[in-house]
Amino acid sequence: MEAVQFLIYPFLGCLILVLIHAYFGVHILERGVIFLDLSLAQFIAVGIAFSFFMGDNVSIRYIYAAVFAVLGASILSLSKQIARYVNIEAFIGVLYVFSFAVSILILDRTAHGLEEFKSILNGNILWLTPADVLKASLLYAGIGGLHVLFWKRFINLSYGNGKNFFWEFLFFLTFAFVLVSSVQIAGILQVFAFLVIPALIGRLYTRDPVRILLKGWAIGLAVSLLGISLSYKLDVPTAPLIVAFLSLIFFVLLGSKARRRNKENDDSPGGKHGLP
Repeated sequence: MEAVQFLIYPFLGCLILVLIHAYFGVHILERGVIFLDLSLAQFIAVGIAFSFFMGDNVSIRYIYAAVFAVLGASILSLSKQIARYVNIEAFIGVLYVFSFAVSILILDRTAHGLEEFKSILNGNILWLTPADVLKASLLYAGIGGLHVLFWKRFINLSYGNGKNFFWEFLFFLTFAFVLVSSVQIAGILQVFAFLVIPALIGRLYTRDPVRILLKGWAIGLAVSLLGISLSYKLDVPTAPLIVAFLSLIFFVLLGSKARRRNKENDDSPGGKHGLP
């Protein structure tokens, strides 16, 4: 019973993270900018690193993170224009390594640089408080409500030919503010995994965004429950364990689908069992 009381808030944290990130993951995968989340999260981490350098006041941390979130959203909202001149994935990769390098340079000048760097990567989801969960839930609910209200406009940006700069900026701005909270809750590794892997698993079976989302939510929540429980029992880092489980499930399901597809091709007319 004591373990359940301790783990309830980490699981609720994973719940809200999966719900919001799997949704954005559907958009990111359809746009084909897979590492955008990692890049934007690392860019926001530069602001968090600055806050550590300035003394790590919680209020200052959110202010710096928010400033870098707005700046990062402004840059990435121009991604369709940038893609005219350079491969967008390459641009996102350069933005990521730049942010990573700057974060290291800043944290190298802080008193506990290595510990702070690990905190940015892995987060501290096992130590979430009710206040942490409530604040994140209100933020995600507000952003989620906005996206539900303007569902067609945001879907058209990713699945259609929408090119409206205001809605593009609003998409990246809301995504960036989700990351401001998420990175501090769970760290960059888990945030990236929750964004990409559940939606990627859903896309193995369907291209319908709603069905992708439902499948992604189910997988993400099941793995979160398993990962948090084993992390507590085995005393191992939570975020890497959840990321590893999600990745392994994706590899297994991908292999299963590939074998089934090969079997269907072999059994079809013209396959190795059919006529030439």
